Amino acid sequence: MNLLTSHTLEERLETIESLSGQFKDRAAENDEKGRFPFENIEDLKRIKYTLLTAPKEYGGEEISLHEFVRLQEAIAIGDGSTALSIGWHMGLIMHLAETRPWDPKLFEFICKEVTKGALLNTCATEAQTGSPTRGGKPTTIAQKSGDTWIINGRKTFSTMSPALDFFVVTATIDETGEVGSFLIPRETKGLSVIETWDSIALRATGSHDVVLDRVEIPFEYMTEMMSANKKRPAGYLLHIPACYLGIAEAAKREAESFAKNYTPNSLNHPISELPTIRQKFGEIELKLMQSRHFLYSVAKMWDGGSEQERQLLGPELGAAKLTVTNQAIEVVDLAMRIVGARSLSQKSPLQRYYRDVRAGLHNPPMDDVTIMQLAFRGQAPFMR
Repeated sequence: MNLLTSHTLEERLETIESLSGQFKDRAAENDEKGRFPFENIEDLKRIKYTLLTAPKEYGGEEISLHEFVRLQEAIAIGDGSTALSIGWHMGLIMHLAETRPWDPKLFEFICKEVTKGALLNTCATEAQTGSPTRGGKPTTIAQKSGDTWIINGRKTFSTMSPALDFFVVTATIDETGEVGSFLIPRETKGLSVIETWDSIALRATGSHDVVLDRVEIPFEYMTEMMSANKKRPAGYLLHIPACYLGIAEAAKREAESFAKNYTPNSLNHPISELPTIRQKFGEIELKLMQSRHFLYSVAKMWDGGSEQERQLLGPELGAAKLTVTNQAIEVVDLAMRIVGARSLSQKSPLQRYYRDVRAGLHNPPMDDVTIMQLAFRGQAPFMR
């Protein structure tokens, strides 16, 4: 099915859910081998999922943030690595469509490439600077050379790097010390992907290093000066907690299946009928319910807000990410307590969910940053 011809969220969810089952079937092997889920990404391209956040004027659908997080959650129920990977592409396109920070001709070019199936992601993290959200300045350097830029550096945690067609790279401009971002096509001479991703969590995201060795690009491929939009909240980052919410839902379903089908010889009924097990499922459902209400409502606030109102939503966005991610970790833990020692078996998907869901603690915004932001917001004016 072509999702661009689907007219409702329910229709699109039905299509994604059918694919999500296939993603689940492939997830264990991809995780074990640390292999990028190429087939899953191709499936998403085939149904035009990667166009849904693109502007309508360029063949996209401009779906809402609420719909975006719902669809991302459904993908993550099948495979968290696939969801987080494609979420960065989808979110970046959504952000660019909303803010239009690039030169119109360059944005039109990239949108047309996306309609052909191209994927892009921002590569900003470096070993020396840590998370870009902490304010570290890139050691990657961009130098002017006539009508081109020469870029040298190395980026880490470049999610989806095995499948990207374009890399949006942050770099410090040598002449001015300002930080800009630059669009680099995959086939550009001097760009290489070094397979360094050895994380135990989200092993299939292909978050390898990207090396830039005297990469030369046209002058007009400098997309923007990063300081211009530095303080603007980014609603699309809700795709991150949506991913971990989906993983938590998958853990719940795995625990339900086990509890309904496991009857030890000390009982004459499945353990699902035990009050202690029902108690844990009740706790799981409460946490999932709280997370969904929080995540969906903040997404709808973003969708319905003016530009001025969106500028004030940073605390809500951060709080949603913190709450959903931490509750997802708690849900997976409860699911594993229900299943018991079998949840630690290599054959059990729960051990993968346990590893994957903890990665959310290290995605932006970090918990401590969010808490400090909320503390500042909650103080009386005279205390600020």
